Amino acid sequence: MSNYETVFITTPVLSNDEYTRTVKKYTDLVEKNGGTMVQKEDWGIRQLAYPIQKKTTGFYTLLQFEADPQFIRKFEVEFKRDEGIMRFLTTKLDKHALAYAQQRRDKLNGKPRKAEA
Repeated sequence: MSNYETVFITTPVLSNDEYTRTVKKYTDLVEKNGGTMVQKEDWGIRQLAYPIQKKTTGFYTLLQFEADPQFIRKFEVEFKRDEGIMRFLTTKLDKHALAYAQQRRDKLNGKPRKAEA
């Protein structure tokens, strides 16, 4: 199992229920295929750097998960098929990225940072 992080942008015309169902669809897909969700962050609606599909805003979501490397191709095909997804990016996390992600989670959860030796 490898660690991955996916950021995706959904179209801003989705209702809150549709957005919630879309995010749940992908978290369930990870778990159905033997993966483990580590964290999900909803970053909310944000301004895009440039228009995508004639839209200037989108809902950003980050998923961090552990999964089999063969699953990633199937995961990305599902993103490509979904008309509600404007963009996505999946990255494999190395040990440094994992440490940074853990620090980010601790900061979001209000835990104090450990002193480095």
